[in-house]
Amino acid sequence: MTKLNEITYVDWQVKLNTIGDVAEGVDDINQCIAIILLTRKGSDPQRPTFGSELYKYVDYPVNEAIPNIIRETTDAINLWETRIKVNSVSAEIDNTNITVKVEWTLKDSNISATAEVTL
Repeated sequence: MTKLNEITYVDWQVKLNTIGDVAEGVDDINQCIAIILLTRKGSDPQRPTFGSELYKYVDYPVNEAIPNIIRETTDAINLWETRIKVNSVSAEIDNTNITVKVEWTLKDSNISATAEVTL
C-alpha cells in the first residue's frame, strides 16, 4: 500500500484492480493508454469523444483490421495522452484476442516504454 507522502510524481492515479496502490511515472502513462484504448467513444457522458473505437474492428478480416487498429490507436493516444510521443504501434490478432503494443517516449525527455493492451 502506498502512502500519500510516498508519491514522488506530480501525475499519479489510483492503480486499477488493486487496493491501496497508485500508478505513477511510466505505470501511470501505461495505465492512461489502456484506459483510452479500452474506453468506447461515447461511453463517458462528460467527455463523449474520449476513448477509441477499437471495438469496431473486432470482426474485420485481419488484413483490414490491423491497419485500422493501428490508426485508431495512434489517433486516440495523440488526442488524449499529450505527455508522450508515440514512436510505433503494432497489433497482433489471435483467435480470441487483439493485442496492441504502443512504444512511446515522454516528451522533453528520453524516458521511453512500451504499453501493451489486450482487447
